[in-house]
Amino acid sequence: MKLTIERQALIKALGHVQSVVERRNTIPILSNVLLSADKDGLALSATDLDMEIVDETPARIDTAGQITAPAHTLYEIVRKLPDGAEVELRFTSEDPRLSIQAGRSRFNLPVLPAGDFPVMSSEGLSSRISVDTNDLIRLIDKTLGEASPEDVEVGVPIQRGKGGPKGLLSILMSKRSEPNSLLPENLNDNKIINQLIDLHARDKDLRVVLVTKDINMRL
Repeated sequence: MKLTIERQALIKALGHVQSVVERRNTIPILSNVLLSADKDGLALSATDLDMEIVDETPARIDTAGQITAPAHTLYEIVRKLPDGAEVELRFTSEDPRLSIQAGRSRFNLPVLPAGDFPVMSSEGLSSRISVDTNDLIRLIDKTLGEASPEDVEVGVPIQRGKGGPKGLLSILMSKRSEPNSLLPENLNDNKIINQLIDLHARDKDLRVVLVTKDINMRL
């Protein structure tokens, strides 16, 4: 695989996909971004097994191919390159590293095979939905309406058609009471678990599906 891409285009795509990658991962391949180069340009993919982010960007492709490299390390390298730089990415089977070159700067990153990268199934997805970010923000604002912060925590009814509410939109903003914080909050995972403990303490019959980047729990 060999390609040349503008630094600004690469940093934009990397910044998008690497946001789903956890900095601490027990599965090495989940720390990597999949780089796929073909005649249409460069595609970047990252996943945490709960969701996958894919971004595509124009690039000059000399040799098509696929490989995975550490997402955050690659992002930090590209971020520190000068504006306007042309970045060359190269990988060959003779050298088990991804070569990054921009001007007089050269870096080599360890890689993992593209075949090890998990493919998320799209079975059961009969259609696609594309929503402009600003439209989505306006839709959320419309749903929240004049609700106070307290109302939002309890849950704002989501109306659908002429029937009754189909669910509640709830955004948790209040600080939990200390007695219900069982785990030290130096880790994000602990904060999430403490939030669940607090929810359960306030309403023992409440059933909650909490989906985060690295925790799926149903209480």
